Formats: sequence, structure tokens, C-alpha cells
Amino acid sequence: MHNSREHERLETDRRGWLNWGPYLSERAWGTVREDYSHNGEVWQHFPFDHARSRTFRWNEDGLGGICDINQHLCFGFAFWNGKDPFLKERLFGLNGHEGNHGEDAKEAWWYLDATPTASYLKWAYAYPHHAFPYDDLRTENARRNRYDREYELEDTGIFADGRFWDIQVEYAKAARNDISIRVEIHNRGPEVETLHLLPTLWHRNTWSYRPDADKPRITEQDGSLVTQDPRGKRMVLTGDGSAATLFCDNETNASKIWGLAETPAFPKDGINDHVVNGLATVNPAQFGTKASLWYQLTIAPGEVEVIELRLAGQGSDADPDSSNHDVAAVVAQRKADADEFYAQTIPSHVNDEDRRIARESLAGMVWSKQYYAFDVELWLEGDPGMVAPNESREHIRNNNWRHHSSADVISMPDPWEYPWYAAWDLAFHCIPLAHIDPTFAKEQLELLCRGNFMHPNGQLPAYEWAFGDTNPPVHAMAALEVYRIDGSTDTDFLIRIFNKLLLNFTWWVNRKDAAGNNVFEGGFLGLDNIGPLDRSEGVPHGYLLEQSDGTAWMASFALQMLEIALELSAHDPVYDDMAIKFFDHFAYIASAIHEQGLWDEESGFYYDVLRGEGRTIPLAVKSMVGLLPLTAAARLPVERILKRCEFSDHFFWFVTHRQKYADSIMGARREVEEHAVLLAIADLDRARRILESMLHPDEFLSPFGIRSLSAAHRDQPFTLQIGNMSASVGYEPGESESGLFGGNSNWRGPVWFPVNYLLVQALREYGAYAGDGFEVEYPTGSGVMLGLEAVADDVVDRLIGLFRADGDGVRPFEGDGPAHWGDRLLFHEYFDGDTGRGLGASHQTGWTGLVADLIIRCR
Repeated sequence: MHNSREHERLETDRRGWLNWGPYLSERAWGTVREDYSHNGEVWQHFPFDHARSRTFRWNEDGLGGICDINQHLCFGFAFWNGKDPFLKERLFGLNGHEGNHGEDAKEAWWYLDATPTASYLKWAYAYPHHAFPYDDLRTENARRNRYDREYELEDTGIFADGRFWDIQVEYAKAARNDISIRVEIHNRGPEVETLHLLPTLWHRNTWSYRPDADKPRITEQDGSLVTQDPRGKRMVLTGDGSAATLFCDNETNASKIWGLAETPAFPKDGINDHVVNGLATVNPAQFGTKASLWYQLTIAPGEVEVIELRLAGQGSDADPDSSNHDVAAVVAQRKADADEFYAQTIPSHVNDEDRRIARESLAGMVWSKQYYAFDVELWLEGDPGMVAPNESREHIRNNNWRHHSSADVISMPDPWEYPWYAAWDLAFHCIPLAHIDPTFAKEQLELLCRGNFMHPNGQLPAYEWAFGDTNPPVHAMAALEVYRIDGSTDTDFLIRIFNKLLLNFTWWVNRKDAAGNNVFEGGFLGLDNIGPLDRSEGVPHGYLLEQSDGTAWMASFALQMLEIALELSAHDPVYDDMAIKFFDHFAYIASAIHEQGLWDEESGFYYDVLRGEGRTIPLAVKSMVGLLPLTAAARLPVERILKRCEFSDHFFWFVTHRQKYADSIMGARREVEEHAVLLAIADLDRARRILESMLHPDEFLSPFGIRSLSAAHRDQPFTLQIGNMSASVGYEPGESESGLFGGNSNWRGPVWFPVNYLLVQALREYGAYAGDGFEVEYPTGSGVMLGLEAVADDVVDRLIGLFRADGDGVRPFEGDGPAHWGDRLLFHEYFDGDTGRGLGASHQTGWTGLVADLIIRCR
């Protein structure tokens, strides 16, 4: 029973408490939304160096910030160490052309805590005492190639001898519209240093793009900043201590950016130019649409300075139930509420270290909830009164997605490297999110199925870079998991999502089965460079690539829709028809994957197959492509089969009259067992053979989970030769050496959480069906025989072990990084298949947050 104060907020007034949150992105520059170029070169059109002087069109970014749910008003921090060439107002990173492994944030920051209503948030940032090494980071990463490791901020030596500010920010809501903010600044270095701290308020610029729009204003009142927007809403930012008030406008410095004569008197970079260069670029009349409190703090070595702030409604916008103005007391109370909430969310048997891992990963997921606004048709055609975009944009990306229009808070993979949603990422996000806010998780799954997201043809948008790309169809899987985590009672949610996913399933069948043989293509399907070819664009002319993973994803989709239909038919027998439809479709897909030769009997593995010019060429790469058919497995409870209804009648008819297909999905055990029937692409015999490779330390089994490619390809690369074209795949445990599908993603060896999660679930399905009598050698070659439940438990232990400290206090995800960050955790996009070192996006708690689900539901 959950009865914490945070649970009460979620249940009684979630809309009010969610009005303010960490919805402010960490990067708005270099995104598709801000690209109005003629050729779609997003990185060049709006680079990092423009961001401090140029207004964003679609959303804002900031440092450790928050905003209201519509992003009318934003709050964040700027810092200056007295040596940098400009204020630190946003995180710095390299764009996709500058990084030797793609885009990459070059900062040190952490999400330490969060509750789902953002009633309590904690964020930390390490800011160097010396000048930030912008040029060094750009130059050295440009010098390095794909075979070199990335050059990180810590590698520059900037943090040597503790010469940095350790800045910790806590937000605590006294009430829905009353936010206490505590800033704790530690001087970790050996000398006295001065930090300029600028808590900043600004309005997102909407008036410049709408000719008749009213302009908001921020003014000074008794040393505080008072905001008022055209709707009359008023907020006040007050701070303790001595601070100057600075004002400018959130408008582009057109002279600096484009060399134009007409420019605002006090543009967006006015506060920056005043603080850093002493220029008269702030408004002496003390008003604008961007404003800061300017603190200058001199702190001795080892000492701590605390600044307390309050952002609260004024007048009619004040919260009537907010009376406690003691910032420290409010922060302490909301921290206690967070402790109470997680004590009830994470089972009591979980040890302290795993409890902290789960809590920090969930914190990162809350911090990754971002305001996302994008109207594709308006983006393509341009705003009224503005210069019309180049006509070439009629043929630019996303042109066929003109219906797409969003102004929503969405769960993002991470707020810097992926400040946009991705369909299959989001589905996985919803599983751990369901443990802390099932309503939000369900809303997110339904969001992408709404008419302003889902294409009229039934396709779900993949991601901002190319909505028309194809992500794996995992929405039905996520819907089932969220439904079960929430107690298996919200059938209204299942009905809504099921009806929408019918359209998506039909789109897959009509668009991604080119030969009409129930074997599916789908393109890269999120697995980037896993094969020898670019699976979306690089298939030789005249050839068709039939994919084991595409077929497995669709078999799983059919199986999950069957499970949802069966769940709903218990309440409404009309869903029996749908259960029959998906049962049959699953059987046909499972049969086709074998009939079309994607199973290789000799090696006991599934492969992609290339067909053309009268030839059939198995792409005999042992990769995640061949493991994913294991995930198309589910137990059908015996009571459901024996129940007299249309589905049970059809089931027994199918087993009798369609034996070929029944054999494909049930193997030799077609009879109804005592407890269940197993429906699976791979029967127990095939599963055993696949598991020999999957559980072998010299192949897929790493100390930290299941690799995406067999390590056997380290010494035995696969090579494909067709005419003059040659392509190969070798084992790469770390950063990618391949340019397929960008730089900082690699499916040729590293450990990825989402597919590991699915494989663990599959092991449990097979294990629960087969029972203790079905054992496999684990690890392969060890001579030790274990049941599949025990194997699943050990794989989970390896995955969680990425974040656990060993006897020397070293956590595998840190690699050989510096030790001065203590116990602070990062949740990377993927992990080195040999060492466990975190790779790719460093704050990808999006799907790596699945570790929280593994811990909460551990046995």
C-alpha cells in the first residue's frame, strides 16, 4: 500500500503539482527544430556559439533549470569563474561533425534525486576554476579518429588538485506554485576563488514569431525579479544575500549573428557581455524579458557557501496553502518526502547500494522529462511575418509528416545528446517510470498513438531526425508491462492503446513485408551498424534483405497483441476475434522464419538473409539479430485455453487442422500441458542451441550482460562480397569504428540495456514454462547446469553490477576515469562488452533506467 505524501500529490492534484518541473532542455541548438537551412545541415545552421546570442524558435535550454509545463517562463543558472570568455549558461559539447564518435557532451554533471511531481529535485555540476578548455576539446577531438577514444573534459586535467566548484542545486516545492531553491557551492580547490552566480529568469520568445503577440515583462521590485506575462500571471524570484539585478531581452543579437544594423538595444547576450566584458548592455531601466540576480562569491578552500532563493506566485497567483517561507525547512521536508516515497517504491529487501542505483536512475528519468514543441508544417513553411524558408525545404526531412504537431512534456532519452523523443526509447522508458508514476507512463505510450503524432497510415514517428525511419515495434510490449506494474486493473488503458496499435500493426504488415511471405524487413530497426550493410540504404540493387530481427519484432508484436486481446476478452468476449487474429498471425510469422531459411541448422542460429539474382546469401554474423527471436515467446495459461469460447474452440481446431503452423509455434509439445502452453518462434530445442552461444563467455556473455555481437568475431570477422562490393563485420567492444548510422552508437559488441531486458524476460518465460527440469550449461563450457530462472537472475546481476562498487570502490561504468566524483553515478547509452566502461550518451537514463525495474522486481 502506497500512502506517502508524494503518492498523495500524484493522486489528488497531479496536474497542479506537475505545473513546474525539469522540463527545460540542456540543448536546443543543433536540433532539427531549429534548422531552417536549405540543405538540412542542422549542426551548421544553429551551432553552440550562436546559442548565447540567438533566440530559439521552438524551445529553450539552460543549466540545471526548470520551467512551467508550457515553457512560458524558465529558470536556470549561469556561472562565471572570471576567466572564461563567456558565461556558462548551458552545457557545452561537440556536434556530430566535431566529435570523433559523433555528438558528445563535454561536461561533468549529475541528476542526484527527483520525485515524479518534481516536488524535490537535486542536481550537481562541476565547474572548473581555470578557464574552460573549449578550444582544447575541439582541437584534440578533431585530431582523433574513430580508432581513438573520445577526449573528455576530465582528460584535459582541468580538475586536477580539486580545482573546481562543486555546485549542488536543490528544488523543493512548498506548494504547487511556490518553489524553494537551495544552492550549495563547495570550493574543492587549494586556493581562495571567486564565483559569479547568476540565477536567471526568462520568458521563452514567442512574440517574435507572432506579429500580434503581446510581450511579457520582468521588472525589479525591492531587489527581487517580478514576472508578468500577457495572461496576467505573476511570479517573483527573491534571493538572500547581496545581489545586483540585471535585465536584457530574450531576442537575437542580429548585429553579432548576421551583421545587421537593426538589433535590440539589450539582446539575449546583454547580461553576458555586461558581466564578462563590463559593457553597457543591460537595461538601466531595470526591465526586460530575461533577468538575473548577480552574486559575486569569494570562498576559501574547502569552504561552502549557500544561497537560498524562492520562486513563487504573487497576488492572485500565490498559493493559498503556502505559508512556509523558510527555504531550508521546505527543502528538508521535501527531501524527507522523497525518502518516504522511495522507501515504499523500492522493496525493503533491496540493499542500500542497489537502492541508490535504482533511485538515481529514476531521478535521471524524471530530469529527462522535457517540453517538446514542434509543428512540422509551420516549420516547413515558416512563421507569418518572417522571411520564408528556402523553397528547397519542400524536399527536406519530415516533409511527409506535416500533420505532426506537439507542445507536450515528453520523456526524452536524455536532455543533451537526444533532446528529442524516440519511439522505441520512449516505450522502454515507460517501464521503470510506471513504478513511480504509472499515469504518466500510460500517457506517454498513448501520446505517440495520437492523431497529431501517429501518421495517418499507422506508422509511429521514429525520432525528430527522420520521423519516417523505422524503430522496433515495442509499444505493445511496454503497454503490457506498464499495465502489469500498475496492478493489471486499468483495462480502459489497454483498450485505448490496443485500438491504436491495430493501425500500427497493419502498417507494418502492409509496408515491411515486401514479398508478402510473413518475413519482415524494416531497415536498421535501431540496431545501427550491427550488420555488414546499411540496412536502410546500403542493400545492393536487385537484392532484398530479409531480417531475423524484423521478423522477430513482428512475431513479438503479434504475440503481445494476442496477450492484450486475451486480457480484454475476459471482460468483453468481442476481443476473442482479435485474439484469434493475432494467434494465427503469430503462427504464420513463426512458420515463415523457418520456411524462408533464416534459421541455420548447422550453427544453431538465426541470420539475416540477402536474396537476389537467383541467390540466397545468409549473413552469418552471430549478433543480436539472431538472439531476438528468443524474445518472441509467451506462456498461454491453461485456464484460458480450456475456457469454452471462440478463442479456445479456434485454438483446438488450429492445432488439429493446421499442424504445420502449430508445430512451428509449439514444437513437439503441442498438447496442452498441466499449467500452460508455450508459444514461441524458437522451441525448446532451438532455444537450447541459441543459448549455447548466448551464454558462452567467448561469445555473447560478458561480465556485464549480453553483448550485441559474438566476441568470436574478434578473430573471425564476417566478410560479404557481392560483385565489386565488399563489407565486413568484426567484434568491437567499445566505440564504433564504423560510420554506419552515425558515430556514437555501436551494436558490434557493447552491452545495451533494452535488448538485454528483453532477453532476461524471455529466459523467465522459457524457464517458467519448462520448469526446473530444463537446464543449460551456464556459463557455456563451465560444466555447471542451471535452470533458466537462475540464469536470468545472474544476467540481471551482471547488468546491475555495471554500477556497483567493487572492493576498491571502482564501478565498471567509470572505466579508468577519475576518482574525484565519489559515488555519483552516470547511466550511459551502452557499455563496453569487455570492460563495462560507459559509452555513448553519458546521461541516457532513458532506457538504461531499466536497471531500476530490474532492481525493483528482483527476486
